[in-house]
Amino acid sequence: MAGLRSKGLLGELLAEFAGTMVLILFGVGVVAQVVAGELGDHDSIAWAWGLGVVLGVYISAAISGGHINPAVTFAFAVFGDFPWRKVLPYALAQTAGAFVAALLVRWNYSEVLAAADPGHTIKTQGVFSTLPGNGTLPVSDLGALRDQIIGTAILLFIVAALVDAKNKSAPAANMAPFVIGLLVVAIGMAWGTDAGYAINPARDFGPRLASFFTGYSTAFYDQYGDLYFWVPIVGPLVGGVIGLGLYKLLVGRFMPPEDPQPASPSTTAHLENA
Repeated sequence: MAGLRSKGLLGELLAEFAGTMVLILFGVGVVAQVVAGELGDHDSIAWAWGLGVVLGVYISAAISGGHINPAVTFAFAVFGDFPWRKVLPYALAQTAGAFVAALLVRWNYSEVLAAADPGHTIKTQGVFSTLPGNGTLPVSDLGALRDQIIGTAILLFIVAALVDAKNKSAPAANMAPFVIGLLVVAIGMAWGTDAGYAINPARDFGPRLASFFTGYSTAFYDQYGDLYFWVPIVGPLVGGVIGLGLYKLLVGRFMPPEDPQPASPSTTAHLENA
């Protein structure tokens, strides 16, 4: 029995690894293309990140719930909808997937990045990880922290509605990843200025670590020289709990009882993965 449980968890972790890797291949890849290759614009970035979410969740949802974001995993655990014993393994698998994907992007775009920024400075550091004000605008670290809390709260508030089995107007299980991807596109288009809308600790820390190991010596710092890597970790973890809590308080507790029906895979896996 223990062996079966272990094998089941291994499958979940590999699914989270693969799903997050796909997310970063498209997300960091498009930023490299826009920033270093000068092909595309902010809309390209917003759409590619959103599509990366769609594809990453489709890959992983049936096995692991398709969290591909430690803020999602942590928030559901806080409210008792996901087992705490899986939180750290999920977060490590997600971060590892993001790290490997970022290494692939770094390798593939090595010539273009070197031509655009031979010293691997703050100019192209934003390809891999976020910065306050995207490295150019006058946003402080605390302003970026505020932004990450709000942006991730929006994400979890709406994701909770989309995957709530009691919500009769939510999309069917096979459409939920697509709508969640559109949500990420919308967040990128509306909430991308102050901190680059990481809204996902693995999305930021994994590529940040990859860039540090491949020549970006200031990867953990912002344009002001302040230690910054903690902001897109702490902000999303706090914001996710706030967003999910607000959904449960304002909407979820008023939903009509769920009709008995077979469970469907969705981005929470939720709630029965004990």
